[in-house]
Amino acid sequence: MAVTLKGDQEISNTPTIEAKSLRINLNKNIYGTFSEIGAGQETVRNFFRSGGSSGTIAKAMSAYDKDFSDAIYGIEDDKRYVTETRLKKMVKHEINLMEERLSRAKDPDKLFFSYANTVQTIDFAKKFKGHGWVGIRFQLDPLEDYNEVVLHLRFKETDATLQQETLGKLGVNLIYGAFYLNDNPKDLLISLYDNLHKDQLEIDMINFSGPRFMYVDNRLMSLQLVKNEMTNAVMFDASGVNLLPAQELYKKNILTHRGSFRPVTKVNMDIYENAKKLFFKENKVDKENTKIIFEITLSNLRADGKINERDFLDRAELLCSLGQNVMITNFKEYYKLTEYFSEFTKNRMGLAMGVDSMVKVFDEKYYRNLSGGILEAVGKLFFKDLKIYMYPSKQTNATEIITSKNLKVHPRMKELYKFFKRNGKLVDIQEYDSKILHVNSKTILEMISKREKGWEAMLPEGISDLIKIRKLFGYSPPRSRKN
Repeated sequence: MAVTLKGDQEISNTPTIEAKSLRINLNKNIYGTFSEIGAGQETVRNFFRSGGSSGTIAKAMSAYDKDFSDAIYGIEDDKRYVTETRLKKMVKHEINLMEERLSRAKDPDKLFFSYANTVQTIDFAKKFKGHGWVGIRFQLDPLEDYNEVVLHLRFKETDATLQQETLGKLGVNLIYGAFYLNDNPKDLLISLYDNLHKDQLEIDMINFSGPRFMYVDNRLMSLQLVKNEMTNAVMFDASGVNLLPAQELYKKNILTHRGSFRPVTKVNMDIYENAKKLFFKENKVDKENTKIIFEITLSNLRADGKINERDFLDRAELLCSLGQNVMITNFKEYYKLTEYFSEFTKNRMGLAMGVDSMVKVFDEKYYRNLSGGILEAVGKLFFKDLKIYMYPSKQTNATEIITSKNLKVHPRMKELYKFFKRNGKLVDIQEYDSKILHVNSKTILEMISKREKGWEAMLPEGISDLIKIRKLFGYSPPRSRKN
């Protein structure tokens, strides 16, 4: 199958890197610069090789020497070079130079762009595979402001030459997507892996900005990264800006609260507040060096068989309104989540959870894919510097409150559970609000769908107002009674 765009040659739905480069080169209006630091001029090389590049490439440079690079782009406060701030300085600086040096009167239809990457490839000892920032600043109309797409990648290959080639292909895909797939950011995102494989690189953050992307919710783009298996975890802050997990979690104490948050309830926030108090009392925890995360697993988002993006954004809206950092992961099992965090920190971690989640931790069916079964999974949790803070449970109309002392696990798991508990890994949350133990998201959603009253009291302050104003979770006002 092929597609044809006006003024361009026919291309296949998945064109080769050479075909993409040539198509850009043959577009007489696309004109820009390439600034590549850390892995050679791998992206621009593809444009030189494909032919017809004289009308596309304004300048190609590699400011490898740090002093020379600082003289061009300035000195970073943290003295680092492979950073998002460095990348953004690079693309803005080069665009400004083009605007200063080239006359718009001579070329009124030119669409300027500035592509840049700043990366660190695999080290000599091959212990650190490398990572980098890649981005493009570009315009789609000479009279419009510039758009930007910025992403972070982690190399998976163990050879520097292969990493360079991978980076070059990714760069071509990004530039091509910016000019020809900008009307559908989801397609642009997927196209970044054209002629590449997910075994070659991981993309763990991306942000779109500018007039052509005003409608893009970057949180939804984060979800696409996990959904398309480009990465296992993404993160965004209370303002909805995508964050780089490795940067946010580096050498931090981490407290994580997993839930469906559909919607976030008073119980969720009571777990959060009490777990936070207990976590901050730990000797090894520095309050100023702690990152608290509300985490939702992809399996939770697929509760109905497929991912409902509107439903995801509804949950995100409410958590962000409470000032929380949100993480979406592909880690159904807790041990995988803690292993992921361990890539970035050796400091103490905490997991806040309810009784139902604790029961699942000791359910064998979740570990059948492990050669060591549940012993391997619990062992991985046990040997991390980890504490689990468990919130009690009380069934509707029941009198017994379930804590770690009377929690029932499978008979085969009793001794393992006792061993885990004896070693101080499990801490009961004791200062809980007994009046809200019955609250759960499922009941709230049923009440909203049936237009019943009273669900508002089960939610944190301000959340019910947001649900009503924005009509989240299918909310509609109660029917007025006829006289």
